[in-house]
Amino acid sequence: MAARCCGCSVRCCCWLLVLTLVALAVTATVVFVRYRNGGQVFPLPGVPDAKYAEALAVALQFFQVQKSGKLVNNEIPWRGDSALDDGEEAKLDLSKGMYDAGDHMKFGFTLAFTGTMLSWSVLEYGEAMRAAKQHDAAMDALGWIMDFLVNAHPSDDVLYIQVGDPKADHKCWERPETMSEKRPLTKITTKSPGSDVAAETAAAMAAASLVYKPINGTYSSSLLDHAERLFAFADKYRGAYTRTFPELSAYYNSTTYQDELLWAASWLYHATGNHSYLSYATGKNGKEYADLGNPRYFSWDDKRPGTEVLLSRVSFFAADGSDVGQDEGLGSYKDTADAVMCILLPESDTAAFRTDGGLLYVAEWNSLQHPVASAFLAAVYSDYMSTSGKTELTCSGKSFTASDLRKFAKSQADYVLGDNPMKLSYLVGYGDTYPQRVHHRGASIPADVDTGCDGQEWLKTSKPNPNVATGALVGGPFKNDSFIDDRENVRQNEATTYNSALIVGLLSGLVSYSSVAQSLS
Repeated sequence: MAARCCGCSVRCCCWLLVLTLVALAVTATVVFVRYRNGGQVFPLPGVPDAKYAEALAVALQFFQVQKSGKLVNNEIPWRGDSALDDGEEAKLDLSKGMYDAGDHMKFGFTLAFTGTMLSWSVLEYGEAMRAAKQHDAAMDALGWIMDFLVNAHPSDDVLYIQVGDPKADHKCWERPETMSEKRPLTKITTKSPGSDVAAETAAAMAAASLVYKPINGTYSSSLLDHAERLFAFADKYRGAYTRTFPELSAYYNSTTYQDELLWAASWLYHATGNHSYLSYATGKNGKEYADLGNPRYFSWDDKRPGTEVLLSRVSFFAADGSDVGQDEGLGSYKDTADAVMCILLPESDTAAFRTDGGLLYVAEWNSLQHPVASAFLAAVYSDYMSTSGKTELTCSGKSFTASDLRKFAKSQADYVLGDNPMKLSYLVGYGDTYPQRVHHRGASIPADVDTGCDGQEWLKTSKPNPNVATGALVGGPFKNDSFIDDRENVRQNEATTYNSALIVGLLSGLVSYSSVAQSLS
């Protein structure tokens, strides 16, 4: 990951890239580039894993499918320009960004989470993406999101968090290119707070600032400035956005805003090296809000597991005896991250429920979100373990290794890609068999048809979609591993943009032949 230089001090555990080549006896084909921050090593694969590389290329296409605005170098033949006037009532250009799912809403909360996860994926696995020739696609998607988020933050204490009326939008079945209903704006202010969405946006911008730092310092600095101002706004004027706007709780109900504050502070610490952000997360706020000691599942609504893994990175690579290494609060995050990993490992005594087919199962609606998110964290944690040399994980007295975590991550990815009882790829466009009736307006209506708002015949028809929503990760199977490919089966057959960010991260982590991967082969 890119980093700000902190000199020789270990107190600021930053992500400064110092190049060191390490020859590995395990294989002559694998070369690693060492990015120095206590010795972190990132795999620079000479030969990517073909299966995961192919799946990654497919998954990244969904961001092109979901783009709003004036399309540039459009590669999706059935997509065109749309929502060009978004933001006009506030004299802002909010035409970019991406549609949330099979609808045409832009929800800032989940869109920002998408940006954060894309950034994290590029930071950890950018070289693997390059080896798979997918780095440009990931950067294109990230830039499209960041441009929207920057424009949505016109002043310190104002953030536009939504474009469109969800009630009106969800009543219409139409292509985005021909929609004509009004698209009102929703914003948070000092009098109408939304700490969760403001902090998530701050996290996205802080993470993205690290991505852009080596290639566009000016843009990186601008993103970081936005991130710091948004975090201050989120922290000072506290409240959950779905308490401010209760009507929005029917869509993405934020259960609390405190996890986003900790998440944003953690990203800001990595982006700035400012120890006050680390103290914010590990001190009083961490004790009150992090629920340390209780493992949870990572999702758009609960950032605590992600924060625990992100801050564990500091613990893994802090020098022995350093102030950071002795931070008690940081140690509690690391212990909780260990506990999160333990519930993911099927051989652990604390293992969470999984289906007969091997899928980690947490929720019926969008059932693939949690296993894919958890598998991404497991892949990252596995790499932190193997590259720091701290390779043992203890779960209720049993010892596990980085290879065990990577094996879990691969099992969830393989389930998604077709190794499941249905023998169905849940990633649309990958493999020979995948859902044909994805709950997606644009994919379900021929490109030359203008339905107006009332295109219900295309929703209700049993025929396959005329357009393939390539890269869509559908909601996923039920608890018994079954799946019904019906367009009106929203629980199972709707894809979301943030799900795509999660699967992109997971696949990127599995693309490279790392030392851990070699030990499994």
